[in-house]
Amino acid sequence: MGGGTHRPTMDLLRSEPMQLVQLIIPIESAHRSISYLGDLGFFQFKDLNSEKSPFQRTYATQIKRCGEMARKLRFFKEQMVKAGLSPSTRSAISDDVDLDNLEVKLGELEAELMEMNANHEKLQHSYNELIEYKLVVQKAGEFFHSAQSMAAAKQREVEAQQRGEGSIDSPLLLEQEMVTDPSKQVKLGFVSGLVPREKSLAFERILFRATRGNVFLKQSVLEGSVTDPASGEKAEKNVFVVFYSGERARNKIVKICEAFGANRYPFTEDLSKQFQIITEVSGRLEELKTTIDVGLVHQTNLLQTIAYHFEQWSHLVKKEKSIYHTLSMLSIDVTKKCLVAEGWCPVFATNKIQNVLQRATVDSNSQIGTIFHILQTKESPPTYFHTNKFTSAFQEIVDAYGIAKYQEANPGVFTIITFPFLFAVMFGDWGHGICLFLATSYFIIKEKKFSSQKLGDITEMIFGGRYVIMMMALFSIYTGLIYNEFFSVPFELFGPSAYGCRDPACRDASTAGLVKVRATYPFGVDPKWHGTQSELPFLNSLKMKMSILLGVAQMNLGIILSYFNAKFSGNELNIRYQFLPQMIFLNSLFGYLSLLIVVKWCIGSQADLYHVMIYMFLSPTDDLGENQLFFGQKFLQIVLLLAALVAVPWMLFPKPFLLKKQHEERHRGQSYALLENSLDESDEMEVRHGSSSHEEFEFSEAFVHQLIHTIEFVLGAVSNTASYLRLWALSLAHSELSSVFYDKVLLLAWGFNNIFILIIGIFVFICATVGVLLVMETLSAFLHALRLHWVEFQSKFYEGDGYKFQPFSFASLDAEDE
Repeated sequence: MGGGTHRPTMDLLRSEPMQLVQLIIPIESAHRSISYLGDLGFFQFKDLNSEKSPFQRTYATQIKRCGEMARKLRFFKEQMVKAGLSPSTRSAISDDVDLDNLEVKLGELEAELMEMNANHEKLQHSYNELIEYKLVVQKAGEFFHSAQSMAAAKQREVEAQQRGEGSIDSPLLLEQEMVTDPSKQVKLGFVSGLVPREKSLAFERILFRATRGNVFLKQSVLEGSVTDPASGEKAEKNVFVVFYSGERARNKIVKICEAFGANRYPFTEDLSKQFQIITEVSGRLEELKTTIDVGLVHQTNLLQTIAYHFEQWSHLVKKEKSIYHTLSMLSIDVTKKCLVAEGWCPVFATNKIQNVLQRATVDSNSQIGTIFHILQTKESPPTYFHTNKFTSAFQEIVDAYGIAKYQEANPGVFTIITFPFLFAVMFGDWGHGICLFLATSYFIIKEKKFSSQKLGDITEMIFGGRYVIMMMALFSIYTGLIYNEFFSVPFELFGPSAYGCRDPACRDASTAGLVKVRATYPFGVDPKWHGTQSELPFLNSLKMKMSILLGVAQMNLGIILSYFNAKFSGNELNIRYQFLPQMIFLNSLFGYLSLLIVVKWCIGSQADLYHVMIYMFLSPTDDLGENQLFFGQKFLQIVLLLAALVAVPWMLFPKPFLLKKQHEERHRGQSYALLENSLDESDEMEVRHGSSSHEEFEFSEAFVHQLIHTIEFVLGAVSNTASYLRLWALSLAHSELSSVFYDKVLLLAWGFNNIFILIIGIFVFICATVGVLLVMETLSAFLHALRLHWVEFQSKFYEGDGYKFQPFSFASLDAEDE
């Protein structure tokens, strides 16, 4: 690994060459250097202070400052959301704003905004209280006016009765009333206010029980809702007036009002004072309304100013916080004049990194430049693949299983083709494929619009995999044309069927009497193979055998990739004792089965392949009879069977013994080197290799590991081949479901010759097609294709125990914030 002029390989099969670099940065240019590296986005820093807590690090104070500014920005955003404003996207992102000045400005804006909020809350509280007070005065005044009118009318009625109906008792009663002392008459007190309507019944019961019925409660329902002064929320309330006798009863009423959240307001019986209070309250309400409106306008103007600069300020704060967080990962040298950084970078980015570091030195007016030093290490580098918007989704499918080890063969290259193809084998219907393609085309055409919007979880997932779905749709159209299925209906797209009737009488028969009358159908399945009981087994047999061929081909590809992994890493043992026996074992059995399938198709034989494969093991020397497909087949089967039997111990025994031999030779060679080298060199070698080279070799552990690996491969070869039959099963299920919806829904509705029933049938058919075939079946086929890649394909060569290259980059700040 070294510097120089390099270009990115743009190779998805292997990770970009990486190198471990040490940077010695002067203190005065450290901030700008990290900032420029963040703009470049090609350097992954290592944490050299992992043993320190966040509070013990050098730049903990600066990080705390940035965190406080971020809190203020979140407060501003909350206030903007409440006011119905959104941050402006027109403000340009620039680095001209100084962090210290921004900190002061944010503090001033926060203080001003909080003062506005406090004043607004006070004014709004007073306004809401006056509204309630006005309502209480109006409603309570109506109570007293109504009571006084009723009392006066009753009094007049009593006096009229007394004058018209004189009796011997009347003078005595009148005399008794006249002599009654007015000072001894009991005067009732009252409490007025508002109580929430849902609590009014409980409020009345508690009052009655607490005073033992010695109160009189009068309530009036308010139309509409009022704003509660305490909570600021709209609520439906009732105006109440409670009449009582005695101070003790009043104290109980006040406590009950407080418990029920009932707001009490003073009230006078004097009618003239009531009108005066209403007039004063109305004037005060108008003044408060004007003041509140002016305050809201001022607050809105302030928030609009904040909204215009919000994105710029937020970007700057997040950028500065990430810079100081990165600086805290660096160590300080003994002179405390330089910072030491270590990290990974691609080899092709060497010149770019050196250029930005030199530019940071010049812009910081530093007298000393940054030292760029490449370190030699045995540590495994991170994995970095160049991806774009098309390949990134396929790479994510692989990364969900595990990140490729450095320089390990990347399954993502093959996944671009094999994943959508295996999906299409299960989903094949060119009508459904066109629907899927049209749906994903909308996301591709509108990708600029959707990429700048906040999408829901499901929509975002579909948008992120739009190119995967597009490839799945295109391959589904291709396999649908091969299957000759358009919503389960066959068409003669590439010419007439090769089969016809012997005579016109067999036209409506199933396939009895059909004979081949012309050349074979040029592309895909013949239309006559669909919907007939006698020809349907041929179609199923075709799909089943094709599933086996595809599975064996993909497993062979996985074993070949394991060879390239071993070749690239120089592991000759894996090539000789893993790749070769695995390839021999797999192809001696299932490769031979694939050969038989192809030969049978080519010669049109009626041989029973199940019988051939079973008796290849049970009776390999017996005569094949009518199941013989080619000359020398019996001899070839015996050779292949012996090769498969030899391959198992070939995988199991040699590798552990050879690993033990290599360990002993390496240990012996190092001992000689220690004797031949000088004292200093021997000490250095001890430090470098001592911990690993003198470990005891556990032969039993290596043998058990190889035994498990051998058993896993032998059993997996059988189970994985059978697992690929899911391609046939899901293709059959998809075809049958599509046929059921077409025959039992659409054609059935068409047969009624009723436009209303036909419309209902078409609607049900569309809903079933979209809901079941285009959503559920798509998800099912996707998951099964995912399993075939993760288990059956990638298990042959892919370890996936690496870690991803995650460079320090400002481009990811907004995504991380979301």
